[in-house]
Amino acid sequence: MTAAPYQPCPLRRLSLRHLSLRHLSLRHLSLHRLLLPLLLSLVLLPAALLAAPAPNAEPPAVLSAEQEQRADKLAHGLRCLVCQNQTLAESNAPLAQDMRNLIRGQLADGKTDAQIMRFFEDRYGDFVRYDPPFKPVTWLLWLGPFALLALGFLVLVRTLKRRAGVRAPLTADERARAARFLDSGS
Repeated sequence: MTAAPYQPCPLRRLSLRHLSLRHLSLRHLSLHRLLLPLLLSLVLLPAALLAAPAPNAEPPAVLSAEQEQRADKLAHGLRCLVCQNQTLAESNAPLAQDMRNLIRGQLADGKTDAQIMRFFEDRYGDFVRYDPPFKPVTWLLWLGPFALLALGFLVLVRTLKRRAGVRAPLTADERARAARFLDSGS
């Protein structure tokens, strides 16, 4: 059996000053291609498992039928902060589930609807309410569409008045041209 002629390693150009890859052969390279994904999965899998959210340790509070109705009403009045276009009752986001559980827990503690709404407003701001309150901070939100509608109506009225403005009567030359045009067209 004859030995294969010596071929320089293609990775020789990749060597750094402090690290030389000269001694790697293609045999080692294929071994590294197999071991690298295995080593990465062994390192990343435990990290992913540790980073996964823990299941909710405490089950939602058991409520009476009246409290369930109040919880549903409150959940329909609060916005999901993840989805933003859905109420808490409609959303399937984990944060929405946690917020629904907070509502249920506070109802079980005997808090009123106003206290629960104030809790969420203090924590997340007025944005958390699906229908924000009418106060100076939200006046633009409530009155802005009506102001834009009124402005559009005023622009429309002004434009129509300009179009229907008094026009100067036709001169004798213009009347003659119009008459010739009408006679030749019919």
